[in-house]
Amino acid sequence: MRINTIYKSVKIVGLAAMLLLSQSCKDVLDEEIVSGIGNDYINTTKGFDDAVKAAYSTLRYYYATQQGLTMSEFGTDIYATGADGGYKGFHFYDGQLNPTVDYLGNTWDELYKGINTCNAIIDRAANVTGVTDATKKIRVAEAKFLRAHYYYLLFMQWGGVDLRLTETLVPTKETKRATDAEMYAAIIKDLTEAIPDLEAKAQSADYGRATKPAAETLLAKVYLVKAYSSSKAADDFTKAAALCKTVTTAYGYKLLDDFASVFDENNQVNSEIVFAVQYSSDPLSNLTNNIAAANGGNNLHLFFGMQYDVQPGMKRDVFYGRPFKRLRPTTYLINTVFADRVNDSRYKKTFRDTWLSNNPGTNLNAASFDDSKTKVTFAAGDTAIFIPGVEWTKAQRAAKKYQVLVPSQYSEALFPTLMKFFDTKRPDLTYEPGSRDFFVFRLADVYLMLAEASLQSGNVADAVTAINAVRYRAGWPGKKDAMLIAAKDMTFELIIEERARELAGEQTRWLDLKRWNLLIERVKKYNAQAANIQNFHVLRPIPQTQIDRSAKDASGKSVFAQNSGY
Repeated sequence: MRINTIYKSVKIVGLAAMLLLSQSCKDVLDEEIVSGIGNDYINTTKGFDDAVKAAYSTLRYYYATQQGLTMSEFGTDIYATGADGGYKGFHFYDGQLNPTVDYLGNTWDELYKGINTCNAIIDRAANVTGVTDATKKIRVAEAKFLRAHYYYLLFMQWGGVDLRLTETLVPTKETKRATDAEMYAAIIKDLTEAIPDLEAKAQSADYGRATKPAAETLLAKVYLVKAYSSSKAADDFTKAAALCKTVTTAYGYKLLDDFASVFDENNQVNSEIVFAVQYSSDPLSNLTNNIAAANGGNNLHLFFGMQYDVQPGMKRDVFYGRPFKRLRPTTYLINTVFADRVNDSRYKKTFRDTWLSNNPGTNLNAASFDDSKTKVTFAAGDTAIFIPGVEWTKAQRAAKKYQVLVPSQYSEALFPTLMKFFDTKRPDLTYEPGSRDFFVFRLADVYLMLAEASLQSGNVADAVTAINAVRYRAGWPGKKDAMLIAAKDMTFELIIEERARELAGEQTRWLDLKRWNLLIERVKKYNAQAANIQNFHVLRPIPQTQIDRSAKDASGKSVFAQNSGY
């Protein structure tokens, strides 16, 4: 069973008209629209179960969507803007990034909808009939995990927000911004209370539900953020390390032998996945509370592709994807982070470097970017484009029958293409919603967090062991031992680069840079497009809708203050 595969839409007035969605098996694709249900539905056995499942749906608004990707990978040291698309203020840190941007307002609203669903579950659980106390305890723990998760995202993006920990039943203008200390306390309290009551196993039998290791991973992330902040405590790093060590040792998780196999679309439920957001090949299954904005499905396959489809010998197809060209790797990512391609397999297994002709013919148009040839001719399956990753001379390129894209010819339209999210199961070449699950937490991330927390707490030996687990797996056959580092090599810079090598594109980089207090420094150093970034950009602008909806003080000014600089 998969908790988020099929949903029934249920409208409940007391939950601010949120969609409550329920479950079915993946192979039973039926949807029932249920409307006009009263506020007390959640107090029934079925309604309570539906509400808990609905609380997960907000994850689908942020993870594996363009809006979530925009807020987590745009404008970092490893990704710059591609040729197409909007929302480039998130790349440039210019006037386009302002309080009226719909991605900001919609994300804010969706996270609060999820929070209010969680609040209702927690508040009403005691009075729900027909559900055992044991089941209630687990479901409330799931709601606390999700509430903590949503507040973590809000806090990381906007700083202190309106901290609502009870159900909101009617509209209100009474709002206030919590302090950082209050935000940390609430998030940590939810996770600390959830952990003992969640299933202590790698994956729930009802796959997709939060488990104890998922909550421990999130709590470790929160302690890491706190450890670099003004609210830090002396034991934040050691607490994070202890949680990560438990996750890596107590539940049977195992790194897959091959880095590429982690992203095999036919092996999504594997031994490395700690927590995933589920999607389906059925469009009705992928709905969120904001259907129009989310567009349904995991659509990350759209955003990392280069413009292969107008090149000689090529046309758009399902396998190579629909290239929206939203993100292209920075020179730093390609040349520094992925500098080692002799021992480390991750450059080759992260980026597509070869396109085989799917549009054969003779005497095609002159090559578009390779000036070593004027005409190219392809049979079906011939190499049409190759990206060697290093410069080749004109003579070297001329010796090949295909176009060779060298680094000096990279552009906002032509660049190495991230392969992690490609979805070959889409029904046609224009179809945008994808069916792949999105891995929110995976074991390699936990190992790298363990390395970071251990290093920062002075335990270099544990840091080396943890980072070597990830590096050894990444090595080419026969080169794995060469990937191992010694204690003298264990530096914070290595952790920064290792997280980029392992997690590129996985909606972690902006949050990582912010956590380390390095966003401004590293973006200025490695991303020329984002040179306008200022100190205040470590927080997003509060949505204007939130400011307008809040009460006014005696001077007529909103009581909900805008972040500085906007």
